Amino acid sequence: AHEEPTTSREESSTMSITLTPGLRKFALTAHITSSVGWLGSIAAFLALAIAGLTSHDAQIIRAAYLAMDLTARFVIVPLAFASLLTGLVQSLGTPWGLFRHYWVFAKFLLSTFAIIILLTKMELIAYAAQLAAETILPRADLRAAGMQLAVHAAGGLLVLLVPVMLSVYKPRGLTPYGRRKQHEQH
Repeated sequence: AHEEPTTSREESSTMSITLTPGLRKFALTAHITSSVGWLGSIAAFLALAIAGLTSHDAQIIRAAYLAMDLTARFVIVPLAFASLLTGLVQSLGTPWGLFRHYWVFAKFLLSTFAIIILLTKMELIAYAAQLAAETILPRADLRAAGMQLAVHAAGGLLVLLVPVMLSVYKPRGLTPYGRRKQHEQH
């Protein structure tokens, strides 16, 4: 979870937005929940993609791709946006700030990048589900789509593990803006 940097009340009051302790904890809980949910739903999506690729049972293949479409639309996309939004609230409502520390800004950029890739793959996900719903499975086209989706899901998991590591390790390093703000506060 996030530990706030050490600041005095005086320093904290100079920030544009400061969350109350109760609201900060609520926002942090929402951020952790949506972020963990995003990771978990991508892991489930990857498991479905692998099942769709490796099964020889047409019913399992159909079910896997149809479930992938539902999971992406109604779980992954909403959790991705919730994670981004609650992360912004956390960064803008606490002394960490969005632009003060490289690691916070990197988390924001990685999350934004992951969402953009996710949104570009939604058409492929819908196409794979459409193929799976056909009476006769078009195995070659479905396999090609399934391979792409499995690779992107695995890549998405790896990309999203980086913000997790940044949140835990919080590497030192202020941005030029962060150094300027720190200098102004002293």
